[in-house]
Amino acid sequence: MNRMKRAALLVMIVAAALQLGGCGVGSYQARSVDLQESPLVNPDILVQGKDDQALYRYVNPKADVKQYTKVLINPVLVYGYMELDKDELENHQKLANNAYVYVTQELEKDYRIVKAPEPGTLRIEMAIVNADSAKPVRNTLSTIVPVGMALSLVKYTATGKQAGVGEITMQIKITDAGTGELLGAALDRRVGGKELSKLWSSWHNADDALKYWAKRLSFTLCDMRGGTNCVKP
Repeated sequence: MNRMKRAALLVMIVAAALQLGGCGVGSYQARSVDLQESPLVNPDILVQGKDDQALYRYVNPKADVKQYTKVLINPVLVYGYMELDKDELENHQKLANNAYVYVTQELEKDYRIVKAPEPGTLRIEMAIVNADSAKPVRNTLSTIVPVGMALSLVKYTATGKQAGVGEITMQIKITDAGTGELLGAALDRRVGGKELSKLWSSWHNADDALKYWAKRLSFTLCDMRGGTNCVKP
């Protein structure tokens, strides 16, 4: 293959990688999630989301979100923690703490955050079902070396997850803090992009997913209450 053809092939590979949301994207939605990985709600009530919604979701048709002005956020659960070793548990706990902070920061823009149930209070429950860190050395290969990028694209086609990047599955449950009535739930999985500026932060893909979900939760609640300034992440 002559030099011109090799250069053209490289351009095509890079362009394809960018179209997959690679450069500058910390995470993107996976193509599937195990519906049985639903620790907070009965998976039988969940239905497949559409477009950019969560992969599986539930919305109570009788829910009137406009009546709620306060939010109670439970500590974030780590599902299956007994199976994690010490280092994995520590990293999952950091992710759980970050998820709590990100959701608090987003929802306090529109709600009063409370520590105990009060009239007009939403309860937010979250569970990290599983999380996997990126592998820095392999990530470097599939990000920079042209052959590695091609292999990464092949893996994306087959599995929906690029080579050497992190992933995380999260469930969110929303109830009336007073009555316990289920108002909504979501089960979603996001996998890592290829963001060169954070290449060596092995858990940044999962952390970026948590930031996205916090913003998405804020947007969803805003949309459900008929807000006019809802910001879609």
